[in-house]
Amino acid sequence: MRRVILVMLGTGALLHAGLTDFKTIKKAHHAYEAKEYGKSAALLNSLDTKSPEKQYDIGNAFYKDKKYDDAITAYEKAEGVDEATRLHNIGNSQFQKKEWDKAIESYEKALELKEDEDTRFNLELAKKQKQQEEQKKQEQQEQNKDQQQKQDQKQNKEQKDQDKKEQKQKNRDQQKKQDQQKKDQKEKDQKKKEEQKKKEGDKENSDVQKNKKPQEKKGDKKSSQSKEQKKMSKEEKLKEQELKRLMKKMGQKKTPTMMYQMGESKKGQRSEDAKPW
Repeated sequence: MRRVILVMLGTGALLHAGLTDFKTIKKAHHAYEAKEYGKSAALLNSLDTKSPEKQYDIGNAFYKDKKYDDAITAYEKAEGVDEATRLHNIGNSQFQKKEWDKAIESYEKALELKEDEDTRFNLELAKKQKQQEEQKKQEQQEQNKDQQQKQDQKQNKEQKDQDKKEQKQKNRDQQKKQDQQKKDQKEKDQKKKEEQKKKEGDKENSDVQKNKKPQEKKGDKKSSQSKEQKKMSKEEKLKEQELKRLMKKMGQKKTPTMMYQMGESKKGQRSEDAKPW
């Protein structure tokens, strides 16, 4: 950077300045040399004169005190001093603020007025700094982009894992719910089946009760059967006895044959054609 030289008030101003102003200017100069730049600017600012040289010197003091905004304001009020030098120092203040475009513009305007090695050097340096900053900014953006992508990928992976975990839990809960529903339905069907079976059994018993006839006593039935058997046996026995009596009677008196009986019944009516016995 070009060294900013403190330019004191011109000879004409000093001739018109009073003794008090001269002492103030001297004190400001000593403060500047002692690197008390704030004090120097304050002393110069206390002068009643409104000359551009005073504003230029105040700008130099503020520049050395690293108060670049105040320096630019003072330099802009210093119209009337060497314009190329004034623009050069404005460019320097803008350079320190890293306002590369403004600094480049101020340097270029200064070079249009007068070619200067230091101004040309500062101009190229400002352009280089701008390029480096843009490159660094781009690299930072790419780095931030990569980091953001990695972060997004990480978050997406975590989200997918979380979604997968939640889906598994959801599936387990759903399966558990379905199993419980099946179990409840099975129990319900079983209970319904048992109730239906019981209902059918009650109905069957009811029908049996309705259709049931008075039963005879076992003893009476057996007695009736016994009486019938006895009755049948008695009849059979009588028949057997009668048959025996007849057989006995037939044994005592021979029963004539049918032929003999027929002959007896037609005795005296014998046909002439009939053959003798």
